[in-house]
Amino acid sequence: MLNQEAYSSYHAVNLDAQTSRASPVELVLVLTDGLLEELARARAHILHRRYELKAHSLNKCTEIINGLSSSLDYDHGGDVVANLGRLYDYCAGRLYRSGVDLDPAIIDEVISLLTTIKQGWLGVQAKHG
Repeated sequence: MLNQEAYSSYHAVNLDAQTSRASPVELVLVLTDGLLEELARARAHILHRRYELKAHSLNKCTEIINGLSSSLDYDHGGDVVANLGRLYDYCAGRLYRSGVDLDPAIIDEVISLLTTIKQGWLGVQAKHG
């Protein structure tokens, strides 16, 4: 079994390889995948009462969501981008609430929303190559 340091090192190299040649849509998908993985960890931390780790995971998730939101082109994206920005803000707010309430069901809600968003980005990727 790989130790944590070796896994982290492999993960960083793999992520660098993925992002170095990625289109903007591919970058969003890489970030969304990482976000979904971290949400699963945060959920497990709540269930197993690892509250310090839960806080770290939820902070990381919020940072990723804020990064996704701040990369939106509000000037040229119209209603779709405005709605996506509101949805990202909603997800960040729900994650805060899940951390306060220690409620994994809220994380499940966010995972569901982000999975739907990811499907939309996959559709954009398929349409535009």
